Amino acid sequence: MATPSMAPYDAVLLLSFGGPEHQDEVVPFLRRVTAGKGIPDERLEEVGAHYRLFGGRSPINDQNRALLAALRVELDARGITTPLRWGNRHSAPFVADALREAKEAGEERVLALRTSAWRSYSSCRQYREDLEGAAVEGVSVDVVRPYGEHPGFAATNAALVRDALALARDANPDLRDLRVLYVTHSIPDAMDLTSGPPDEERAYSRGHLALAAAITDDVQAELGLEVATELVYCSRSGPPAMPWLEPDVADRIRELPAEGVRRVIVVPIGFVSDHMEVVYDLDVDAAEAAESAQIEMVRIPTVGIDQRFVAGLVDLLLEQAARARGESPDAPAWGPLRATPSPCPAGCCPNLRR
Repeated sequence: MATPSMAPYDAVLLLSFGGPEHQDEVVPFLRRVTAGKGIPDERLEEVGAHYRLFGGRSPINDQNRALLAALRVELDARGITTPLRWGNRHSAPFVADALREAKEAGEERVLALRTSAWRSYSSCRQYREDLEGAAVEGVSVDVVRPYGEHPGFAATNAALVRDALALARDANPDLRDLRVLYVTHSIPDAMDLTSGPPDEERAYSRGHLALAAAITDDVQAELGLEVATELVYCSRSGPPAMPWLEPDVADRIRELPAEGVRRVIVVPIGFVSDHMEVVYDLDVDAAEAAESAQIEMVRIPTVGIDQRFVAGLVDLLLEQAARARGESPDAPAWGPLRATPSPCPAGCCPNLRR
């Protein structure tokens, strides 16, 4: 059997957001994240309080190191020796440094894999803009398509929900007091409205709703049960006058006792790993809301380095490599979901500031 080929790519770049690793890196990191917005350090320090609670260290970089190691294992198992590199948008190792290293190693064509699965300006287009800003002469970069509907991501989330619901059913078969809350990162309403190609609207929120519905239908059919679900949001950070996607997960949890809910399962389908938005907004803020509301809360893990997810990422890399060779590979989607086009259509997910 022939070894899968990553040609024409010479290297794979894990492209991520980044985060501070020490207390003294918190404010400089936040300055880079908010560059051009004129936010004073006093306000940044307020935002940085979340990081201070964890010793100034974001979990994201360690999780990316673990993901790189898992990707290496999966690539090696398939006989693929393509080098892996890692670049962050807002902290070391920076994207520009990773691309310079690629050039020094003679790697002329690089395939980038974002640690963000969804379509919107902040979760897709902005990563591409950062690659353009970090461009190194002689090195070209392509990007793997958004993959929220890909089996590696979607089916892994479904399996995690299935396990959690099976345990909840075993504890109490009457699920009328249970609510499944699918959670993703909130974004400005205008950004959601313009997410996706110009002839679509709200690709970001619609994609999450479609995945949540597909997971729910699949799990209910397999386990033979019915459960109430909804999509909620976390990590709102804009000015109060700007509409963002709602409801907030903690606010919604506080409302649920009035609806007879006594148990919640929180499912972070908007995230690839347990970075700060997950650890603080769910494990601290939402957990405190559940405790005050006397609701039992279970938070299932993100896909992280689950082998099914990692294998799916390698499938996505190979899919894009085949496309770059002029082939017409399948673009699989899980269940009833529809695959995102690759490459992204012109004009999708615009930068509204421009």
